[in-house]
Amino acid sequence: MKFSHELIEKNLPLMMVLIVLTISVGGLVEIVPLFFQKSTTEAVAGLKPYPPLQLAGRDIYIREGCNNCHSQMIRPFRAETERYGHFSVAGEFVFDRPHLWGSKRTGPDLHRVGGRYSDEWHRVHLMNPRDVVPESNMPGYPWLASRPADDGTIQVKMRALRKLGHPYTDEEIDKAPAELKGKTEMEALIAYLQGMGTALSRAR
Repeated sequence: MKFSHELIEKNLPLMMVLIVLTISVGGLVEIVPLFFQKSTTEAVAGLKPYPPLQLAGRDIYIREGCNNCHSQMIRPFRAETERYGHFSVAGEFVFDRPHLWGSKRTGPDLHRVGGRYSDEWHRVHLMNPRDVVPESNMPGYPWLASRPADDGTIQVKMRALRKLGHPYTDEEIDKAPAELKGKTEMEALIAYLQGMGTALSRAR
């Protein structure tokens, strides 16, 4: 039987297999080389893994679904860089597991939000967003102010991340519970937000 375009169009299973094969090959050709490029695998100068409070805050950020509405990737387009700042580079996210780039922008991009507002502004915004942004449709998160940041797993998380290549020392892991003692989930989340997107500016 002659292998022709007509044969492929009339044979649905064959067409599905060929589509999957084509997409897989194309994806591998685009993605695999990135694992070997220094620009995507080496951290920007001065980048360090998240300290315990920020690491706990990042987990809260994910748990509460913040990344469902907020992107963490500034594209290299003039409209984006004028609004948000320098475009995102892969070396800033070496210690992000999982990465939270995303594309959803129900709310503004948050990648360069670190240091843009005070801790108090973030606290008010998390309690009731409309107190500082009247047009916001974001819900409030008042319960974060009364829940302790330390859930007893911070050292386990840091040890697991160290196995994946994060350079946490034994001393940093041992001191982690003390750094979270007395801190609330809101303080942890604010610490994460305040550190977001600051690595590149520190490297300059």
